[in-house]
Amino acid sequence: THNTMINKENILFCIVGLLGGVIIGFMFANSMNQKAMLQAGQANQQMAGLPSGHPNIGDTQSGSIPEVQAAIDTARAEPQNFDAQIKAAEMYYQIQRFDGAVEFLEQARKIKPDDYNTIVNLANAYFDSNKYEEAEKTYQLAIEKKPDDINVRTDLGLTYVFRPNPDYDKAINEFNGALEKNPNHIQALQNLTVAYTKKGDAANATATLARLKTADATNSAIAKLQSDIEKIGQN
Repeated sequence: THNTMINKENILFCIVGLLGGVIIGFMFANSMNQKAMLQAGQANQQMAGLPSGHPNIGDTQSGSIPEVQAAIDTARAEPQNFDAQIKAAEMYYQIQRFDGAVEFLEQARKIKPDDYNTIVNLANAYFDSNKYEEAEKTYQLAIEKKPDDINVRTDLGLTYVFRPNPDYDKAINEFNGALEKNPNHIQALQNLTVAYTKKGDAANATATLARLKTADATNSAIAKLQSDIEKIGQN
């Protein structure tokens, strides 16, 4: 766990769920993509916000602007320098310019097309840039390399939830795929509960929430998830 990571078990976001899970240091030191929990019952237009672990805009404890610019300039001057591309992407994450991170992660991937962490990080950057179809394709490339990475599979499921025309069945399939590997995967259980809720499937949402309660009885999302399930059919 990195110092910048907020304990996702104790947070309820005011948005429908989570945006991209890559954070400075964490993104480039660990291939596991950590995201906060999905929350049900919010409007689609609220599906925007900061990824798990990111400080609020204005509170970012990042390098100075000259340091950011220097890293970017180096990456552009040395397009075959893999480490320089990664550093520039880190800097863009520090200033929460996810589209900029995409640019340099794409270049890094050209240099090392089979580097797993780069593929996952690029998918995360697409996700944070609200480019969910590109994120989907890139997460799928990662899963082809590591089918058992349940964090990435969970994130793939989220791309189907967040896109303008959600496909809850595909999301449910990916979340269930993650849970086949780890039945107590908290994020997958939460996200699956939300997907069933948004689909209007109260029975499966309730059953999944019961699994979440067993796996993590003190989870701070439980009350909200329960409330949203109870609202199914009331509108």
